[in-house]
Amino acid sequence: MLLQEKLKAMKKESIAGRPPEVIAVLLGEVEKLVKSGIAGKAIKSGEALPEFTLPDEKGNLVNSKDLLAQGPLAVIFYRGIW
Repeated sequence: MLLQEKLKAMKKESIAGRPPEVIAVLLGEVEKLVKSGIAGKAIKSGEALPEFTLPDEKGNLVNSKDLLAQGPLAVIFYRGIW
């Protein structure tokens, strides 16, 4: 299954059983994001990330430059449960 097909299946599953007014709000917010053009500002595959500081899992601020000094860096974003 292609990624696009997987994403469509996930979308269908995520809205199944939700009230129509909730679905309308969710889809409306997605539409706003698309119209904002924010995706065009995203870092593309192969581009270097700018230096950044983010909290780790314990809330401590960690700088990417400091981590890269120790070796390769993998960044994972976990959206949490909401």
